[in-house]
Parts: sequence; C-alpha cells; structure tokens
Amino acid sequence: MLSQIESLRLSPRQRSRLKLVEQLEAEQARSTDTDPRPHWRDIARPDQLPPPGDWRVWLVQAGRGFGKTRTAAEWVLEMVRSGASRRIALLGPTAADTRDVMVEGESGILACSRDSERPLYEPSKRRLTWPNGAVATTYSADEPERLRGPQHDLLWGDEPASWRRGVDAWDMAMFGLRLGNDPRALVTGTPKPVPLIRQLRALPTTVVTYGRTLDNAANLAPQFLSSIVAKYEGTRLGRQELDGELLEDTPGALWQWAMFAAEGFRIEAPPPLTRIVVGVDPAASSSSESDETGIIVAGLGRDGRGYVLADATLRGTPNEWGQQVRGAAQSWKADRIIAERNNGGQMVEYVLKTIAPQIPVTTVWASRGKQTRAEPIAALYEQGRVSHLGQMPELETQLTSWMPDSGTSPTASTPWSGR
Repeated sequence: MLSQIESLRLSPRQRSRLKLVEQLEAEQARSTDTDPRPHWRDIARPDQLPPPGDWRVWLVQAGRGFGKTRTAAEWVLEMVRSGASRRIALLGPTAADTRDVMVEGESGILACSRDSERPLYEPSKRRLTWPNGAVATTYSADEPERLRGPQHDLLWGDEPASWRRGVDAWDMAMFGLRLGNDPRALVTGTPKPVPLIRQLRALPTTVVTYGRTLDNAANLAPQFLSSIVAKYEGTRLGRQELDGELLEDTPGALWQWAMFAAEGFRIEAPPPLTRIVVGVDPAASSSSESDETGIIVAGLGRDGRGYVLADATLRGTPNEWGQQVRGAAQSWKADRIIAERNNGGQMVEYVLKTIAPQIPVTTVWASRGKQTRAEPIAALYEQGRVSHLGQMPELETQLTSWMPDSGTSPTASTPWSGR
C-alpha cells in the first residue's frame, strides 16, 4: 500500500488504477469474510449512508437513539477498507468520551469491525491500527493543542455541542485535515445553538443529514419508547433531543443566545481578579434520579466585570460533590465557598468544612424565588458585564432553556441533566 506522499506523486491515470486495485482487494476481502453479521450497506437506512456530492463536512444532526455513532463508525471502517483513508482523527468532547463511545462503545469502531478487519487498539498510545496500515488517533476537544501538528485525511467529530473549547478544537482539526486528494469530516450529534454548530451549518461545503429518534424505533428498547419518547414527544425539549431540531431562543427565557455571542463575552484567559468564589447549590438527594449539584467558579475583575471561570456541576453523593467543590476551590485559589443551605441545612456546611476545612465557607438561605434571584444576574449578561472563560455548553444551554415561571431550576425536570 502506498503512503500518502507517494500517492500524491502518481499521475491521475495511475491514481485511478491504484483505486481500482484497492477496490478489488476490498471486494476479495469481502468475499472471503466469515463474519456472520450482515454487511452495513445491506441493513443501513438511506439516511445513515454518506450523501453524494463534493462535500467537505457531513453533519449528522439527529435525535438521541437515531444511530449516529453506528453511522459514523461504519463510515470510518468503510473508508479504511477501501483505502480512501489512511490517517484518521477521532475527536470527542473528552478523552473518556472518545474512548468509551467512539472506540469501545456498543456502536463504536471496535464493535462494528468485522473479524477480518479488526484494528489493534492501543489505549496508552491513543491509537488504532488496521491490518492494511491505516491508523486512527483519538483526541479530546478539551485539548485542542494536541491537534496542532498531526495530519489527517478523515475526521470524525462527535457531539460538538458539548465541546467546551468547541471552536478552538474544530479550527485545529481543520488545519490538520489536509492529507490526500479529498479529506473529509463527519460530525455527529444532537444539535444545540452553540457557536460551533452554527458555524458548521453555515459552511457552503457542509451537507446536513437530519434524523429523529423514531427513525430507529425498530432497534430501541420498548421501555425507552414508552417512557422517554412518549413523555417528551412534542415538547420543546423533545423537539431538540428526540427530533434533532436546532432550536433558538426559548420564549420567555431570561438568557438569550445573543448574550453569549457579544464581543468580549468569551475569553481565553481571565484578567486580574479581586475576588474568586465557588458557588454551590446542593441537590436534595443523591439518587440517580436527583438533580445535579450546581458548582460554579466565578470571579470579580478589577475592571468591575463578572467572570464565570468554570462549571464543575455534577450529580453525586455529598462526599462526591464536596470533593468536587474542594478541587475547584483549590484549583482556582478561591477566597470563599458560598453554599445554599435550603437543601440539607447544617449538613451542607458540615460536608464542606469536613472536606475543605482550610477554605472559608458561607452558607446562605435563599428566601426569594428563583426568578427574583436570577433577574439581576441576567440583567448583567444583557448589559455585557459578564464573560465566560472558554466554552460552557451545558451551562449555557440550561440558562437559555430555563423559563422563570416553570417552577424548576434550569432543566431540572429533564432526564439527562438538572441544576
């Protein structure tokens, strides 16, 4: 098999012949394949196959359970099998997401690989190597700098709406997508109106495939269809998470997406700060069905602006969220922890003072309603007096989807996240 550099030196006729040879070899491998599973092209729905045309980016914008991961994994394997791709980048929200979903997941590359083409996976090297010499490397969108330097001819990016440094990671990936005659990218995810999704949709070389959860109903658990789908179908949340619609501002929400697109809103490094605090809003319980414990690191700049530095929110036990708070406070050298004691009372203060005894703790009682407390903060955003450090997709999505008269915390009623 020729290297990328060698193939570029061939004439158009020689490249055409080489491609024909590679196709014949792929067909021969298929004819001797003893794997009992049906081939992907024989069972895939039309919307799971790559679109025709001269596109640069294929964006699969679909609801949960559509089969996005399987679609992408099978496309990567098909490109490797044909010899069209030799150097692949696998880019997920975090290193764990890339490994657990894209590589090792139930619909990931390893699970979809046929016996005769299974790659060698070396987690410590973040690398998969196929028998024909093709190599895929895993990356995290949290570390865009790792994409500086490596070159690829194919990119699979998963769930870009959850990339904390989305635009930075995408830009670095695109600089390296320069090998071969036709480098291409496949991006899969449930859409949210974050800057990167809007940027991808606006590209003239992007082709979008739309899909709904119910398109794949035959392969989904009946319990999922009867509970989650039945409950949220037709709602605004269901339109986003189940139907794959890109929804803009929520009517009546205090926060609007335009606030996050204002000049100076998103910064790469914080300015000199006069005060840093960690805010904690503990969940009422620690079961799998409970809300998350909201944990936000914020600072006051010498310029008088407010800076949201980190969103460390999680769902966990008191010990787990206490450890998370301590880690955030130590990492940012916080002056104080401020915790709401409406849920838990003295327990909240006890947990924090036990786990982080060196850090001053102030507990507050929220005597006013959520809307009354949220309105002045939203006003600061509207006035352009707040900035976010990098991308915070989960926080920003929850803020823009929360309606003051809902009676809940932002998205606390959803099955996937709450605050």
